[in-house]
Amino acid sequence: MSITEPAAHPLYLSPDYASTVLRAPSRGLLEFPADPEAMELTGPVFGEGEVTPGDADLTTGRNGDPIGERIVVTGRVLDAAGRPVRNTLVELWQANAAGRYDHPGDVHPAPIDPNFSGAGRALTDDAGEYRFVTIKPGPYPWRNHHNAWRPAHLHFSVFGTAFTQRLVTQMYFPGDPLFPFDPIMQSVRDEAARARMVSAFDWDTTVPEWALGFRFDIVLGRTPVEDA
Repeated sequence: MSITEPAAHPLYLSPDYASTVLRAPSRGLLEFPADPEAMELTGPVFGEGEVTPGDADLTTGRNGDPIGERIVVTGRVLDAAGRPVRNTLVELWQANAAGRYDHPGDVHPAPIDPNFSGAGRALTDDAGEYRFVTIKPGPYPWRNHHNAWRPAHLHFSVFGTAFTQRLVTQMYFPGDPLFPFDPIMQSVRDEAARARMVSAFDWDTTVPEWALGFRFDIVLGRTPVEDA
């Protein structure tokens, strides 16, 4: 997933995606300065000691195994020049295999898995690589329009070298039949940009008799912001 090209940005106001009618910015957007490093050096940072290796395995830490298809998701976090972004925080959250989040706001009639929190985090290594073990999420209804269903997806939050470089995006799975019906995905106008949100099945990451592997690389760039 890349955010470096203007055409890759989704429409801020996309009527088919109903909540954008109220959330879309009403003012013009401002770009960060050509060299934002001075500003970023004064921004907040997070403590790497807070992240442990076990945080990247969403299938452990409870009283039993979660229900569903175990998967391994790997990828690299890169800057706009293709260089690895090292020791950066990658956060993941998702629905369970039945398509329900472990959150009080999700009340649709699908079961909650008591052995699956749906949240994890990891730090990239020196090559910019991250790795998660999790359960493949299910699609879920979301009431945006008649018979609206979200394709199966993972949410990612990635911090670059500072909070001003944060990217929040979604990773989809190849071949999902719900793609053409999802206003969130279709709000991305450029077909190539939409394709970059879809992970690739990765044979090398697949673990025999244990889990299928998927790869999803993330490229960070400067993000336009709304003037207050």
